[in-house]
Amino acid sequence: MDEFSIETFNLTKIYGNELKAVDNLNLSIPKGELFGFLGPNGAGKSTTIKMLSTILTPTAGTAKILGYDIREERDKVRELIGVCPQDLVFWEKLTARENIYLIAQMHNLHPADYKDKTDDLLGKMKLLERGDDQARTFSGGMKRRLNVLMAVIHEPEVIFFDEPTAGLDPQSRRVVWDFIRDFEKENKTVILTTHNMEEADDLSEELVIIDRGKIIAQGSPKELKGKVGKGDIIEFHLNSENRDKRGEIVAFLSDKQDVSWAKELGKERVVFSSLDGLRNISKFYKLLEKNFGFKMEDLSVRQNTLEDVFIDLTGRALRN
Repeated sequence: MDEFSIETFNLTKIYGNELKAVDNLNLSIPKGELFGFLGPNGAGKSTTIKMLSTILTPTAGTAKILGYDIREERDKVRELIGVCPQDLVFWEKLTARENIYLIAQMHNLHPADYKDKTDDLLGKMKLLERGDDQARTFSGGMKRRLNVLMAVIHEPEVIFFDEPTAGLDPQSRRVVWDFIRDFEKENKTVILTTHNMEEADDLSEELVIIDRGKIIAQGSPKELKGKVGKGDIIEFHLNSENRDKRGEIVAFLSDKQDVSWAKELGKERVVFSSLDGLRNISKFYKLLEKNFGFKMEDLSVRQNTLEDVFIDLTGRALRN
């Protein structure tokens, strides 16, 4: 029996003559793992999912889902997977329950195998009381939660959640997170794409950070954050009069014994990591005022995050 649920072999997608959305992706994802793809919009996450789920044909390379080739054995792959797409897909004039039933029927399930399960799923996603209402009457968050349920009614072995909490309020997001976590207990393989750092950190056992179609880092959230270093992350804004000094400021901070690293961020900010940075913030404030004649503005202090890993690797933030 294969050890991996998903294996990719130089998986590549090129649009037109130049845009390489996914660039020679090589991955081996063990069975039963909750695996994350973290990266900014346009990084290649959704294109990867569309190839793995046989919606898109790769330009080059291939992949296997539970041993079945996505090019040569598409029908078998589709039997084994569930997909919650980034874009909402449902039938507006059907009720929530009817939408889920329809997907179950497409997978040739017997009513006895999906009717009770549908009510259980609706309850978990806080939609049971609205189960007989037409989906067109739902809020955006309710529609997204319905899409999540439609992806899993047939109990797939591999489930792709492509930005499953996009646009959700914090409470709804937590409901979806708890629902996704439950699949770990069932030894299902879950693939999660997101540009939400907290989501990737909270849910993923292992993840890749992907940018411009390439994997730039891989590991558990703890391992990746550990590579940035220990300490606090301090970020501040520079006004228009001082933006041209950013290079000097970064060099000045980098030279300090208790600063692990410093970088320019976007067009107006500086970010640096310092051991015991919160305790020493007043020291840095005075040093910069004395040596450069300005006061740090819009100041934030935090522990390092997966976004700091991305900044360390690329020199820019996920939101840029």
